[in-house]
Amino acid sequence: MAGVLVTPVEPAQAPLLARPHYREGGTSPLVSSLAHVPEALEVTMPFIATVLGPSAIAARTKELVILRTSARLECSYCVQTHSSVALDSGLSVAEVRALRGEESLEEAFPAEDERMLLGWVDAVAGTVDPVPAGAGVELREHFSEPEVVELTLLCAATVMLNRYCTALELPASPATLQRLAAEGLL
Repeated sequence: MAGVLVTPVEPAQAPLLARPHYREGGTSPLVSSLAHVPEALEVTMPFIATVLGPSAIAARTKELVILRTSARLECSYCVQTHSSVALDSGLSVAEVRALRGEESLEEAFPAEDERMLLGWVDAVAGTVDPVPAGAGVELREHFSEPEVVELTLLCAATVMLNRYCTALELPASPATLQRLAAEGLL
């Protein structure tokens, strides 16, 4: 498979510990790559499900963090995959474009809480420099301490996943690419 560093583990070849993570209609490149080390798959997927999955924080808000982080780190797989998820979570095409750096964030996100959150994401994931002292002060005006912890963990987990997916050159699914093409997002 050109451009992919590791061959995806096909369902028939999946180790026993990895098989529960495979779906009947196929699985994600993330799962099929992690299946090479089923012990890592066993702990990684529940972690991802907990951090990225449903919680008290709205799916839309989570996708702001995930897509903006992925765009800042230029992870093709995550940007493409989460552009589609973001649309499903209620973001508009213009908002998706802005998160990806293709349009103005200020115009796409007039709500102060969302702008503060995106500023926090940029401070956490947008540079290798330390997060500036006081960067979270404005964020705390809009989000509780537990929300700040969860949003920061979401950003950090996304950084980890971005580096993993980029390093292994994981491809977005054909269905995701079709959807993005239909929305004018490729």
